[in-house]
Amino acid sequence: MRTFLMMIFVALFALSLAARDGGNPMQISVHANGNTTLFQLNDSPAAKALYDQLPLTIEVEDYGSNEKIFYPPKKLPTEGTPPADARAGSLAYYAPWGDVVMFYRAFGKAGGLYELGHAVKGGGHIETMSGVITVEAAQ
Repeated sequence: MRTFLMMIFVALFALSLAARDGGNPMQISVHANGNTTLFQLNDSPAAKALYDQLPLTIEVEDYGSNEKIFYPPKKLPTEGTPPADARAGSLAYYAPWGDVVMFYRAFGKAGGLYELGHAVKGGGHIETMSGVITVEAAQ
C-alpha cells in the first residue's frame, strides 16, 4: 500500500510540473548539413535565455576533439544554472567565452561550464556539424 501511494504521489507531482510548463518542455532543434539534432533543455535561467534568443542562423565551430561551439548574440545568465558534467550529447554554456557547447564525446567538468540540456534525438550528428547552422524552438 505504501508503495502504491508513493507511486500516486510521484505521478501527481509529474503532472503538476507538466501543467505548470503548459505540458511542453523546452526543446530546440539544430539543423546542420541536412541533419537535425533535438535537445531537451533544462529549466535553468541560462537555458531559458538561450531559448528566448531563437531562432538563430549562426556559424558552428570545431573545438578540441569532442565538441562543436557557437556564440549566441547575447550572453546567458549563469546564476541558478547547474554546473555541467558533460557527456556525449550534453548541451552546455561556457561562461568565460560566452559560447554554447554541443558535446559529441564525454568531457567532464570545468569551471565556468553550465548545463543547458541534452540531445534526445540525432545526437550522433553533432560531430559532423559544420558551417552555418539553424537553431530554433522545436515544434
